[in-house]
Amino acid sequence: MDKSKALQIVKEQLTENRYKHTLGVRETALYLAKRFNIDYNKVEIAAILHDYAKYRPVEEMRELLRGKEEAARFIAYGDELLHAPAGAYFIQTEAGVADGDIVSSIYWHTTGKPNMTAYEKVLFLADYIEPNRTFPGVEEVRETAEKDIDAAIVMALGNTIQFLISKNVPVFPETLAAYNDLVMERK
Repeated sequence: MDKSKALQIVKEQLTENRYKHTLGVRETALYLAKRFNIDYNKVEIAAILHDYAKYRPVEEMRELLRGKEEAARFIAYGDELLHAPAGAYFIQTEAGVADGDIVSSIYWHTTGKPNMTAYEKVLFLADYIEPNRTFPGVEEVRETAEKDIDAAIVMALGNTIQFLISKNVPVFPETLAAYNDLVMERK
């Protein structure tokens, strides 16, 4: 799939603000891809399509994920997570994307996971630090990303975990495992 077709597809699926976010993720992901020396086209397509299912009806996403053994556990951790695994499925069945790096990056872009690939790291971090994000701690993560991408991901995961704990909501197990994996790897 080329980028103009991907942009056309998502523009139809997203609000104007979410489309602006998507363009910011794309810009950031391409910058990070250069640092990782990984395929620009894959990174760009993943970034463009990462929120493909963001505005799907929640019940449609739940129903889809209930039928997928690994993905079904996302349901217990909040509706905000559902668009990632659902989007990974929909980009395959509706948009014809078959590349495993793209699909996996979209699947894990909200939660992270242990042993993330370079593609998964780039999309996860780009989604967190894209220029339109304005929440406490994001600027520090952006600055850290300039020097050390893994350290930036550790900060992003830590911020997310702290935020969820402050709201007294459960933390997705792979998010905790991703944090632990990167922290232990860095020791």
